[in-house]
Amino acid sequence: MRAEARASGIEGQATAGARAAAAFEREYGGPYGVWDAPGRVNLIGEHTDYNDGYVLPFALPLRTAVAAAARELPMWTVWSEQAGEAVRFGEAELEPGRVTGWAAYVAGVVWALREAGHAVPGAAMAIASDVPLGAGLSSSAALESAVLTALADLGGLRLEVHERPALGQRAENAYVGVPCGIMDQTASLRCRSGHALFLDCRTLAVEQIPFDPPGAGLSVLLLDSRAPHRHAGGEYAARRSACESAAATLGVAALRDVTVAELDAALARLSSDEQRRRVRHVVTENQRVLDTVARLRSGDLRAAGHLLTASHASMRDDFEITVPEVDVAVEAAISAGAYGARMTGGGFGGCVLALVESAGEIEVRAAIESAYAAHGFTAPTFYPAEASDAARRLKSME
Repeated sequence: MRAEARASGIEGQATAGARAAAAFEREYGGPYGVWDAPGRVNLIGEHTDYNDGYVLPFALPLRTAVAAAARELPMWTVWSEQAGEAVRFGEAELEPGRVTGWAAYVAGVVWALREAGHAVPGAAMAIASDVPLGAGLSSSAALESAVLTALADLGGLRLEVHERPALGQRAENAYVGVPCGIMDQTASLRCRSGHALFLDCRTLAVEQIPFDPPGAGLSVLLLDSRAPHRHAGGEYAARRSACESAAATLGVAALRDVTVAELDAALARLSSDEQRRRVRHVVTENQRVLDTVARLRSGDLRAAGHLLTASHASMRDDFEITVPEVDVAVEAAISAGAYGARMTGGGFGGCVLALVESAGEIEVRAAIESAYAAHGFTAPTFYPAEASDAARRLKSME
C-alpha cells in the first residue's frame, strides 16, 4: 500500500492534503498553502477531562487538510469536499448562531481568534478530510486545528502553540455550541509522532510520553464499532451534571481532587447509588491514567493492557456509556489474545482500541469480525493507529 494511502486509511486514495490542494486549484486558482491536523484517539482517560483530571491521547495518521490563501477583504469562503459545497461569510455572520452546519466550525475559529484580539485575514479555503465523522476520533477538533493553524500562518499571528487549544475549544463551545473539553484540540495541536500526550486538564500542563507499540512488536488495533450514537447529547450532559453535583456535595472543586485512597469515604457521603458509580469511575480512571503513564515510562507497554480493560469495565458498569457493539468487540479482542481493549471516546457508540501483538493482529481482527457477524451487527471499520504528529504546514504559499 502506498504511503499516502496508509496515511488516509483508504487504499488508492490520495492524502487529504493532496485532495484539498487539488480542490483549491479547481475552485480558486493559486497561489495557496496547505495545512493539516490529525484526529485523535484517547489511549485512556475517559470523562476525566471535564473533571479536571488526566487524559492520555495520541494523534492519528487520519488527518483533515486545509488549502488556503489570504484575501484582502474580511470575507471567508470555504469549500468542503465532504459537503460538496462552498459557504461564504463575512464579519456580520461571525456572531454565534449565524453560520450553522459544518461551516460553523470554521466560522467559530475565525470568531474565537478575533475575540482574542487577533487580526484574522480574510481567506479562501478548501477542506478535505480522512477523519471519519461520528466515530469519536475528533473530526471537529481536526477541522478547527487545521483552520486555526492555516489562519495563524496566513495572518502572521503571534500565537504560541500552547495558546491555540483554548481557542479551538472556545470556537466549539461558544460558537458551535458543543460543550467539549480541551483534550481534543490539545491532542490535535500538540501531539508528537511516537508519543502519547499526557495532559493535566486542570493546569493544561503536557508531557510527551514515548509510545511506540511497533518498536515493542505490538499494534494498536482501532475500529469503528459502527454502532449508531444513542446519546443525542443528553446522556453526556447528565453524566457531567452528576459529576459536578457530586463534587459540590464532597466539597471539592472537581472530582480530580478525590484520590483512590479517599474514595470509600467519599462514596459513603453520597446518597445516590448512581452518583456513587459515576464518582467511582472518574476517580479510578484518573488513577488508571497515572498507572498507564508509569508503564509507558518504564517501557513495559504490555503491562498497560489490563488497565485498558479495567477502564472499559468501569465505563460499562459505573459510568454506563457503552453499547453492545463495543462490549462485543472488547470481549472478542481479549478472547483472541489482546493484552487489553477498551471503548474510547464519549461513549454510546464510537471506537474501540485493542493492544495486540503485531503478529497476532490479523487473528484478533478476524475474531472481532466473526463476533460481529454472529450478533448480526454491521461489520466494523478498521483504521491505522500509529502515534502521529500534530497540526503542521505541508505546503508553503507559492
